[in-house]
Amino acid sequence: MNADATSRLRPRGSSQGGLRQYNERVVLQAVRLHGALPGAAIARLTHLTPQTVSLITKRLEADELLVRGDPQRGKVGQPSVPLSLNPDGAFAIGIKVGRRNMDVLLLDFTGAVRRRYTRDYRYPDPDLLLQEITARVADLRADLPAAWQDRLQGIGIAAPLSLGGWQTLLDMPPEVAARWPGIDLASAVETACGLPTELMKDTAAACVAELVAGRGRSVRSFLYLFVDTFIGGGLVLDSQLRAGLHGNAGAVGSMPLGVARASGRRAAPRPPAQLLSVASLVALEQRYREHGLDEGAAADHRALQAPWLPHTEAWADEAAHAMALAVNGAACLLDLECVILDGSFSRTLQHSLQQALDRALDDYDWQGVTRPQLLAGMIGSDARAIGGALLPLHANFTPDRELFLKMAAE
Repeated sequence: MNADATSRLRPRGSSQGGLRQYNERVVLQAVRLHGALPGAAIARLTHLTPQTVSLITKRLEADELLVRGDPQRGKVGQPSVPLSLNPDGAFAIGIKVGRRNMDVLLLDFTGAVRRRYTRDYRYPDPDLLLQEITARVADLRADLPAAWQDRLQGIGIAAPLSLGGWQTLLDMPPEVAARWPGIDLASAVETACGLPTELMKDTAAACVAELVAGRGRSVRSFLYLFVDTFIGGGLVLDSQLRAGLHGNAGAVGSMPLGVARASGRRAAPRPPAQLLSVASLVALEQRYREHGLDEGAAADHRALQAPWLPHTEAWADEAAHAMALAVNGAACLLDLECVILDGSFSRTLQHSLQQALDRALDDYDWQGVTRPQLLAGMIGSDARAIGGALLPLHANFTPDRELFLKMAAE
């Protein structure tokens, strides 16, 4: 990691009194970002005094949030003892409620997935989903030893903001779609499961996972693109997730693919198609169905094998050109450092789509604007559920939960 990136990943503490909890969280954040560290390194990173760090780390060890590693001997002086996060120190549940399936994950304190449940469905029915979530959360809680029950911090749900929308594309019964606007999913889950519950837009939650555990460690500003049943996104500026006024910043799926034009002098304008109608897995699945092929191949390695390959390539080319339009507009407005592409597909299809998008970006005139670097996301299909689980973990163990990672430069 270069020096500039390291300076951005340096949470600052304070040696003044009355800030005990804040400084404890600063120390935990430093260890989370940099891995196992001896006390002297923690002091340098956090700008806390060695004495303060020693007191804090002893408390965190007593609370079983940090564990000591084997002493590391240097050339001179006493051996240093690295401190790392205790995986069993805390847990959280992340739930991804998608348009075609649901994932329920149990994450430990290091962000590793301990347990997983997946449920596929044709469309999201709120009553059935709540029953399934309640049962799966009960199973996960039962798996934890009794002494660890109070280490479960809560539930984070990642879900589209309009689960009842686009019902025609999803073949969702109108009566089911009509029930979603009146449902407070977070409150319903909190009541049913008895755990603090938060809700975030699914692609924003995926962006959080990338920000915390992926490219966000070294990239300050990026547009995040996540290709699933529908394409969506998130926005990070100056190492901070930007939610926007309505929590929907980065909603690239709704971006138009052209200019609205009237069909006649007195006719109403015809709105152009949205990006999600082209650059989404639902469009790829439709191509497969039209040719009598298993649409499930969109999510696995078969997508780039015969007989699916030519249809996948045609979809990737069309999707890439549509995405390039969105990227060009976003770059002009936001002066982005990079664009990160991820999704619920194989890593080979991710690579193929990234190459197609890179070629499509060549077709734009970049005079007067800097073309952002295009990078592959590092988390994959679990990004949304992992991002959801990070909500309660960061609420309870990071210095500033609103920004997730509030970095301070030297």
